[in-house]
Amino acid sequence: MDTGKSAVSGWLLRPAGWHVRAVLGLVLFAGALRVGLRSPDGGMDNAIVVRAAEAWIHGRSPYADRHFLYLPGAVLAAVPQALLPTAVVRFLVPLGVSAGLVVGWACALRLYEVPWRSRFAAYGLLGLALGFTPFGHLVGLGNWTVASAAALPLALLLVSRGRWLAAGLVIGAAVAVKPLLAPVVLLFVFAGRWRALGVAVAVPAVASLGAALVMPDPAGFFTRTLPFLLRGDDAFVRLYEASPAAVLARLGVPQSAATLVAGGAAAAGVWCARRRWGRGDEGPSRVVECATMLMLSAFLVSRPSYDHYLLVVLPLLLAGALRAGAPARSPWFWVALVPQVPGFVWPWFEPVTRRAFKDAATLCLLAVTVGRVCAAGACACAAGVLCGRCGVERAGRYPDECRPVRGV
Repeated sequence: MDTGKSAVSGWLLRPAGWHVRAVLGLVLFAGALRVGLRSPDGGMDNAIVVRAAEAWIHGRSPYADRHFLYLPGAVLAAVPQALLPTAVVRFLVPLGVSAGLVVGWACALRLYEVPWRSRFAAYGLLGLALGFTPFGHLVGLGNWTVASAAALPLALLLVSRGRWLAAGLVIGAAVAVKPLLAPVVLLFVFAGRWRALGVAVAVPAVASLGAALVMPDPAGFFTRTLPFLLRGDDAFVRLYEASPAAVLARLGVPQSAATLVAGGAAAAGVWCARRRWGRGDEGPSRVVECATMLMLSAFLVSRPSYDHYLLVVLPLLLAGALRAGAPARSPWFWVALVPQVPGFVWPWFEPVTRRAFKDAATLCLLAVTVGRVCAAGACACAAGVLCGRCGVERAGRYPDECRPVRGV
C-alpha cells in the first residue's frame, strides 16, 4: 500500500495496544447501552419499520404510515423484531447498528489493506464514534441505513477482487431492504459488468415482488410512498433534510429553482464519477472514489436526505487517508466535518430543527472535495485543494503518466 512513506503512517499501521481496543469496545458498548436505556423501542426510525411489520401481521397495509419509506422486503425483514419482546429489541437494535458500522469500517480497511488490529483502525473508528455526530444519531435512531453502511464497503471489497457478481448480490440485497444504494448500480454500467448489474437489479425486484404479493396493499409503495418521496412536502421531515433542494427552499429560494440547483449538482457529480472511472488506474481508490461520488450525488438531490446517510461514504473515504492523493488528504475534507463535531454549539443553529443547515454544508463540501479528486487529470492541480503531481497519486500500471487512461 502506498502511504507516502510517512513516519506517521508507519506508526498508525502498527498494532494498537490492548488498552486502545478496550476503550473502543467500551465506547461502542456504552453508546448502544445508553440508547437501549433511553428508547423503549430501539430507536424512532426502527420503530417505524417494526410497526409496519406489526401492521402486516395483523392484516393491515404497512404503507398506511406515510413515514414508512422502504420496499416491501423490509416488512418481512422486520417481522422477527415484531415477534420479539420489547425489552429485547430496545437493546438488540442499537447493538446491531453498532455492529453493522464496525463491519463497514472493517471492510473499508480491508479494501485498502490496512490491518484490522492497527492503530489507524482503532483510532479511526474511535474518532467516528466520538467525533462525528451522525454516528450517534444513527445508533440512536436505529435507522436501517446501517445496512447500506455495511453493504457498500463489502461490495467494493468484492469488486476490488474481481468478484463482480457477488458484489451485485450484496448491493441487491441491501437495496431490497432499503433502496439507498440504488445509485451504485451505475458503477456496474461504467464497468460494463452487465451480469452483475442484472443481479443487482433482479434481487430487490424479486424480493419486493414476492413480499408485495403477501401484502394487503401490493402496490402501496408506488401509490403512497413514491408520491410522498417525490413531493417531499412533509413539514416534519423537511426540517431535517440536508439536500440543497430542501435547505435552499427554507432560505427563501423558490422550490423549482432549488430543485434545479440540486439536480445540476447531482448531474455534475455523476459526470465526475464517470470521469474518475475512465482514468482506468488500478487499486481501490478508483472504485471507492467513483462509488462515493455517485452516492454523494444522490444525497444532493434525494428527498429525504439525512445526516446519517453520510456514514455510507465517510468510512470508505476515511479508510483511504493513508494513501497519497486520497480525498481525506485534502484539508477541505476535514473542514467539511467541522460542523459535525459533537458538543460545540454554533451561533443561530442551536435549535435541533436547524441542524439541517450544518448537515447540508458538510454534504456539499464533501461532494465538492471528492468531485475535484474524481475530475482531476491532465496534470492539473485542483486549485490547492488537491495535492500530488497530477492531483491524484496514481497507483498501478501508470505511476509516471499524467494522461487519463480510458477503458476498464
